[in-house]
Amino acid sequence: MDEMITPQKINRNAKQIQAEVLSNKKVGPYHHMVFAVGDMAAHSKPGNFVAISVGGEQSSLILRRAFAIYRASDKGPMGGSIELVVAPHGQGSKWLCSQNVGAFVDMVGPLGTAFGIPTTNANTMLIGGGYGSAPLFALAEVLKNRGCRVDMVLGASTANKIYAPLEGKRSVSSLTLTTDDGSTGIHGQISEAIPRLIREYSTDVIYSCGPMGMLAAIAKIADDFVIAHQCAVEEAMACGIGVCMTCVVPVKFNDGIKMVRTCIDGPVMDGSEIIWDRKTVLDKL
Repeated sequence: MDEMITPQKINRNAKQIQAEVLSNKKVGPYHHMVFAVGDMAAHSKPGNFVAISVGGEQSSLILRRAFAIYRASDKGPMGGSIELVVAPHGQGSKWLCSQNVGAFVDMVGPLGTAFGIPTTNANTMLIGGGYGSAPLFALAEVLKNRGCRVDMVLGASTANKIYAPLEGKRSVSSLTLTTDDGSTGIHGQISEAIPRLIREYSTDVIYSCGPMGMLAAIAKIADDFVIAHQCAVEEAMACGIGVCMTCVVPVKFNDGIKMVRTCIDGPVMDGSEIIWDRKTVLDKL
């Protein structure tokens, strides 16, 4: 099963454009934003991201901010469009969320690697943490059209931080919700529910996206069950094109390790190749 879902190569169709804001709606603690991007949409695949210049022309925020693509559509009254789910945490994301319909932002994309799709029908499990689940919805549609079974697990610290649970329910074979505080679904961390669900659904392949701690826990479970695991890594990215080296993660390489750039070699990576324990890295250096 491993060889049939190798993460796809980096998207070579990236371009820099001025993208117009078509919609900006607050959904719980997040913002759902739609941008007119022309033919960029046709080249976007689940797992790709865009890098946006934030803060305006007079801003001291020099580096771009990376945002996973939620959906892309090459059809519509305004031509191609992409959708983003943005959490207004830092200065850059707050600025983006403040942009009104009709504003233009400097955008580069689509960037990074995409999720690999099984070449045969498979039982797939999509695991998303918080707004990190955004790229999994488009992936679910691709897998479903491929003939795969799609089981989705969405988790967050509390109920209102789970993004679009109703949409998830419409597009998958089964939907499981978990919350750390028990406000909806299963009470507990998302990783605690996964082993039982793997057994119940006879899962062949896991796709995950969310905080690094969650991805590390899922990677261990996938290893225990000997299941292929692709994860979209959420390391902080700045330039998005492999220059600044802020997004490096350690991976296994022969008998040692090497550092790879998640904006170039990722964000979608083989979870079994990443060295999640930073102490292991320090011991080898």
